[in-house]
Amino acid sequence: MKIARHAVRGEKMEISNEMCDALNGQIGEELFSEYLYLSMSAWFESENLPGFANWMRVQAGEEHEHAMRFYKYIVERQGKVSLEAIKKPKGEWKSPLEAFEEAYKHENHITKCISGLMDQAIDSKDHATASMLKWFVDEQVEEEASADEIVKKLEMIRDSKQGLLMLDHQMAARKRG
Repeated sequence: MKIARHAVRGEKMEISNEMCDALNGQIGEELFSEYLYLSMSAWFESENLPGFANWMRVQAGEEHEHAMRFYKYIVERQGKVSLEAIKKPKGEWKSPLEAFEEAYKHENHITKCISGLMDQAIDSKDHATASMLKWFVDEQVEEEASADEIVKKLEMIRDSKQGLLMLDHQMAARKRG
């Protein structure tokens, strides 16, 4: 296992190049998530659903914070942050339900990514990274549950304009945590 750099001070263990590369990849995943949710927010605005747009903007902000957690961790472990291009997200959906189904599927994807990172940390006996990733494992349970709850509500109301407006009103109340 190659180490990113040798420590000058004390016994501080540095992050391996392999783990650093994997975490840098996750920064890209989190930034794409931010971009995707921002795109969804813009679409909801164009559909005159400001509450849903608010929910997605708050979610985009959380994804940015997640990317920055990885960024900060890499720096703290004396690794090198390397940012790659972010692909363009989709910009149109057939319905709010379709948008939230995509958000839920995307959170499933992120959960798989985090699980893969955790497996890599455990396999390489990188206890510090495994400890840091525990927060993300727990966070993904919440992320999936939140998106799934909205999917289920949208399925319940289906084509009810009144139900959609009521749910939009509820979504407007979401604040950054």
